[in-house]
Amino acid sequence: MIDIDRRTILVSATALVGCNSLPQVTTNKADHIWRSAQMVAANVRQPTIPRQVQTINTVNLTQGSDIRGVVADTIDQMVVAGGGRVIIPPGNWLVNGPIHLQSGIDLHVSEGATLRFGTNPADYLPVVLTRWEGTDVYNYSPLIYARKANDVAITGTGRIDGQGRKGFFRWRPEQKPSQSRLRQMGATGVPIEERIFGEGYLLRPGFVQFHECERVLVDGPTFVDPTFWMIHPVYCNHVTIRNVTLRGTQLNSDGIDPDSCEDVLIENCTFDVNDDCVAIKSGRDADGRRVGRPTRRVLVRNCDMRTQTAAGVGIGSEMSGGASDIFAENLRISRADYALYFKANKDRGGVVDGVYARNLVVSDCDKLIHLTTDYKKESSGNMPPVFRNFDIAEITCRNAGTGIEIVGLPEMPVKKIALSNIAITSATRAAIIEYADEIQATNVMINGKAWQP
Repeated sequence: MIDIDRRTILVSATALVGCNSLPQVTTNKADHIWRSAQMVAANVRQPTIPRQVQTINTVNLTQGSDIRGVVADTIDQMVVAGGGRVIIPPGNWLVNGPIHLQSGIDLHVSEGATLRFGTNPADYLPVVLTRWEGTDVYNYSPLIYARKANDVAITGTGRIDGQGRKGFFRWRPEQKPSQSRLRQMGATGVPIEERIFGEGYLLRPGFVQFHECERVLVDGPTFVDPTFWMIHPVYCNHVTIRNVTLRGTQLNSDGIDPDSCEDVLIENCTFDVNDDCVAIKSGRDADGRRVGRPTRRVLVRNCDMRTQTAAGVGIGSEMSGGASDIFAENLRISRADYALYFKANKDRGGVVDGVYARNLVVSDCDKLIHLTTDYKKESSGNMPPVFRNFDIAEITCRNAGTGIEIVGLPEMPVKKIALSNIAITSATRAAIIEYADEIQATNVMINGKAWQP
């Protein structure tokens, strides 16, 4: 985490007046934090894609034709030629099965182009190595998938439609046996090569997944109607996701889930989903601890967020590998269950150390800030997670059910939570604080009254 001497904090004594008039608090700590955030952005390396370009050949294809074969062939040709941009031209195109990207390839979905993925599960076989809710498994291929690819991208301003409602999402009500079997395999350490799911099981594949990739870019497209989590980098380094729109109405339509990744920049994105907009992950329970790979150095900035059921920005609950140096700033959240939601329990273990947020404008939420290491109050494990060093500042919120909820464990309280310049115009309940040490509140106003823990 960032090393900050908290004794250097110099707080302005300016009074807080109303939700829309926050004082400017000048602190050496804040300067240090947000210089570090800018360093995260500056240090994320972009992919290098060769300049050669090839538009897929649609001369003999009608609108709505299946172009999966021609896309795969064009990618293969470009790889042989050293890489480059594969262009999907304007039009409505069906893709019956996954698109597998390779090193040096930019899949460019042109303005006016729509890729619509087919709904036959057999088309997404053979199985590929993936991570499903924090546990490694061989499963149906994500719709767009890259494994061990360097310098890989998805660009353009076209539309990519997962057709989840007509396809894989129908499995969700029946997925529990498959889900439980995989979790049991992770808990008991079944070798990954023996965790073969796919046909006969009901684990929905992700929409877009980069697995063990370096220098990844997603820039421009609109993604709609997902099968499961939407953009899911796993075990990746140097990931940039910007200028994308993500829309999903079904449950588990997470927008972007960096999972055991390092050096991630998410910016200028628009979310309208039915789960977390951005969720930081790092594996689930014993399987996540086996891998032991944290997510580190992530910056989320300048985004518009809306979700019906979950968080604007979250960490967990699959966070057993840990997370550190996570930054979020300049977010506009029109609706969320939780604007900020950091969650784990005693099944998870793991350490979350160094989480920083500022400049959030929130319209309506059930809870503005929720930190809990007793997630769902249902764990049976003995691995209490560690949450420490959170700094959350400069937030306005119009309506909240509960303003601030911070809940740790008796044996492992959450520690060192700094809250400053937060104004909640209307909250049904101001705050819930349990098993939390070193909570600092400066200029926190709820229902027009100063709040202290």
